[in-house]
Amino acid sequence: MPDEDRHLDRRRAQAASFGAVAAAYERGRPPYPSEAIDWLLPAGATRVLDLGAGTGKLTRQLRDRGLRVVAVEPSAQMREQLASVVPGVPVHAGSAEDIPLGDGSVDAVLVAQAWHWVDPGRAVPEVARVLVPGGQLGLAWNLRDERADWVASLGRILHDPGETGGSRTHGITSPPFGAVQRLTVGWAHRVTRDALLDLVSSRSYVITMPAAQRAVVLAEVSRLADTHPALAGHDEFTLPYVTECFRAQLA
Repeated sequence: MPDEDRHLDRRRAQAASFGAVAAAYERGRPPYPSEAIDWLLPAGATRVLDLGAGTGKLTRQLRDRGLRVVAVEPSAQMREQLASVVPGVPVHAGSAEDIPLGDGSVDAVLVAQAWHWVDPGRAVPEVARVLVPGGQLGLAWNLRDERADWVASLGRILHDPGETGGSRTHGITSPPFGAVQRLTVGWAHRVTRDALLDLVSSRSYVITMPAAQRAVVLAEVSRLADTHPALAGHDEFTLPYVTECFRAQLA
């Protein structure tokens, strides 16, 4: 099999892997900083689509702002988690390439931790279709801040290739969307040792590892938590993040 085909097969397997660890994803993944959400939402927005919503990490933050939120997520296991933790929010099976909403039905489409999995050639027209004229697409990624020594050590254990592939804004740098704007927000999240292991367990490249390799990685993360001076002896510790945000308005 050519290398390109193997890469595509691996990407497809990783994209489809999250349902198997939906509970760990819910326990381990962080929320999003308020400053980022403020910036991603256009002024006056009331109807918002959380696209690729996962277990509803962003969904609940949008709901708590009093917005009319609808969630779309392809994985049945992730939708089940979302429905249990964010009751009352409509959640639909679907994807960025096939959004089960009507034309012009939302003021904003937010995609957190997921745009790198989409086919932009199909997703961009779908997002544009469900937005009102002048509506906004917002993208966000929580990235570990490896300027902290222990976080850099964690990255070395994971041999982290990143989950964002190439350009994070691929496909929205031309019409029907206008210029892409960017914001970077630094913040920190308190995590327990167990939550750190859940965070690692919910990464697509860890999920899809052979079981023996995954066990080695988790053992090394446990050893890091037990021995690193910033972590040893603590039940909770601070995990620094940088949240990268992008937004573009429908022309």
